[in-house]
Formats: sequence, structure tokens, C-alpha cells
Amino acid sequence: MAEDMQHDQVLVSENGRGPYQQTIRIGKHLLLADEPASLGGEDAGPAPFDLLLASLGACTSITLRMYAERKRMPLTRVSVELQHDRVAVAGGGTREHIVRRIRLEGDLSADQRGALLAIANKCPMYRTLHSELQIDSLVVA
Repeated sequence: MAEDMQHDQVLVSENGRGPYQQTIRIGKHLLLADEPASLGGEDAGPAPFDLLLASLGACTSITLRMYAERKRMPLTRVSVELQHDRVAVAGGGTREHIVRRIRLEGDLSADQRGALLAIANKCPMYRTLHSELQIDSLVVA
């Protein structure tokens, strides 16, 4: 089945090396995902929410780098620290909450920093997470 994969597909499957361990195939790349020991996994790889945060962080950093290069801004380094939790909402229940701390290094003006923050909020992953996302789930043989 992996040989038939299209370039834009991601294949995730159990690998039998732990109760929750998954092998992730993305084109020519292989990754592992697992749950931490506190949730019954073996912590052999990032947990699913960690992978989501990594996607948002990578997309943010790449988008900022591309924009800074295009605008010839003196951005020397970008790093993005992300944290996920669930917060209580009025009336009961919880909602997902992500904190994204963006560190911009370089001799940037306040206006340039503001422009970069605005661009960070336009990266494709950020827009996807803020959109009315539709996910179609199908069981296949």
C-alpha cells in the first residue's frame, strides 16, 4: 500500500511495537508517534498533540523566514515554543487552548516585529486550525 501513496498523503498505522505506537509515513519520511507512559504508551515518539504543535510551530517559523527574506528584514533566527492544554469554559466543559511564543532575533524595528506577528497569524497551519475544518472519515477494506 505504501508504494501506491501519493506525495500529499500521510499513512499512519500501528507497528506492533507497543500498545499505542504508530508508524507515520509521509512520502520518503518515517516518523513515530506514541503516548506517554502516563497514558499507557511507551513514549517512543511524540504524542499526537505534540505533532500538531510541531506542525504549527514549523509552519509559523517557515512562513516568517520566507516573509523576512522577501522583505529583506534583518531576522537572524526564529524559534517557536508551543504549549497545549484544555481550559474550562463557562457553563461547563472544556475547550482546546494553544499558547504560541514566537522569538524573533535580529535588529528588527517595532513595526517589523508587528508585521511578522501579523504574518505568523496567516501561516497555513494557523489558518487551518482557525477554519471551519471539514474532516471526512471513511472506513475502507
